[in-house]
Amino acid sequence: MEKLIIQGGNRLEGRVRVSSAKNAVLPIIAGTLLASTPSKLLEIPNLEDVGTICQVIESLGVKITRNNADGEIVFDASTLTATEAPYELVRKMRASFLVMGPLLARKGEAKISMPGGCAIGARPIDLHLKAFEALGAKVSYSDNGTYTIEADRLVGNKIYLDFASVGATINILLAAVKAEGKTTIENSAKEPEIIDVVNLLTKMGAKIRGAGTDTITIEGVETLCGCDHEIIPDRIEAGTFLVMAAAAGEKVIIQNVIPQHLEAVTSKLKEIGVKMDIVGDSIIVHGGLDNLKPIDIRTQVYPGFATDLQQPLTALLTQCQGASQVVETIYPERFGHSYQLNSMGAKIDQEEAMCYINGPTPLHGARVYATDLRCGAALIVAALMADGVTEIGNVYHIDRGYENIYH
Repeated sequence: MEKLIIQGGNRLEGRVRVSSAKNAVLPIIAGTLLASTPSKLLEIPNLEDVGTICQVIESLGVKITRNNADGEIVFDASTLTATEAPYELVRKMRASFLVMGPLLARKGEAKISMPGGCAIGARPIDLHLKAFEALGAKVSYSDNGTYTIEADRLVGNKIYLDFASVGATINILLAAVKAEGKTTIENSAKEPEIIDVVNLLTKMGAKIRGAGTDTITIEGVETLCGCDHEIIPDRIEAGTFLVMAAAAGEKVIIQNVIPQHLEAVTSKLKEIGVKMDIVGDSIIVHGGLDNLKPIDIRTQVYPGFATDLQQPLTALLTQCQGASQVVETIYPERFGHSYQLNSMGAKIDQEEAMCYINGPTPLHGARVYATDLRCGAALIVAALMADGVTEIGNVYHIDRGYENIYH
C-alpha cells in the first residue's frame, strides 16, 4: 500500500484484538538461532518487520516453515551456517542487530552492517559492543561499515549498562546464555518484552534470574533446545488503539491486553478525562472529545510512559482544553509528527527535546507523510478527528508495526 486515505468524522465502534508484541517477537525470532532443535512460535503477527527478520534468519541458513492461517512459524536453526547478515536486509530494520548475540554464542562470530529503521534520532550500538567485549569478544569495524565480532569462547562477566537499553539487554542475554560461568547485567531494562524473551530462553534450557528487575543473572549452559512459545500482546499497539478509541470512538472494546503493561498510558488517558473500564484482558473505551483536560508527559523507560506512545497521544492532545507538554527523554529527535500535525491545523511548538501543544484546535484533512512508524499512528489518530479527507504517504512505516490498524 502506497498511501492511506481517511475520511474524518466517522465514529469507531466495535471490537479489536491486539496482536502479539512486535518488540518481543523480533528478538524472540533471533533467539531461535540458539537452539539445536526446532522452535515453534505461535500468534506471530503479519508485519513487514517480521518478514524482514525472517529473511535475515533464512539468509543465515535457518529453515523456516510457516502456517500463515494460524500465525505459526517453525524455525529450525540446526541448519545454521552463515554468520553475516546481508546489508540489504539489515539496512531496513534496526532489530536485525539482535542476531549478533546468538551468532556469537553459536558460531563464535557475527558480522553485520549498521542497521536501519525509523528516523527518530541517534541510537548508538556501543552498549552492545562493549558488552560483547566484556564477555571476551573482539570487535573490529571495516571501512565498508561492517562490524565483526569474534570470540573463541565467551566467559561470563559483570556488565553495567550506562543506559537501561532494551536492545543491549536482550543482545547480552542472547550471547551470555551460552557463556562459561555467570554473567550479571546491572541497570538492565525491565520491559515486558524482555521478560518474554527470558521466558523463551528458560523454556529452551537457559538459567536466568531477575528478569523484570534492574539486575539479571545468567548461568551459562552448553546446549539449548527448541520449544513452543506464544508471544505476549503488543502493549504499544494496544496503547495506540486506546488513543484512537478515545479520539474517535463511541464504544470500543480492545481485547487481548495485559492491563498492567498499560498503566502508564491508561492513567494519562484518565487524567485527560477519557472514560474506560478494564474487564479481564479487555479495556472498554467510551470516546468523546468534550472537555478534555491538558496534561504533561515525560517519556521514560518502562514502567514509565513509553516513547512509542507519545506521538499518537500528541495527536489527541490537540483537542484538550489548554496547553499540554511532552518531554522526550529516550529519543530527543522524535518529533517528526509535529510538523505533519501542524499542517492539519494543530498548534505545536517544538523546542529541542520537548513540544508544547495548544488546544483545542480544529483539524482538517491534508496530505501528510509518516516520517516514522509511530508518526504514522499519530497521523491516523489525527485523520480520524479531522474534518475532510486526509491522505497519508509513506505508509510502509505503519505496516512495519501494526497488523490490524486498517481493519
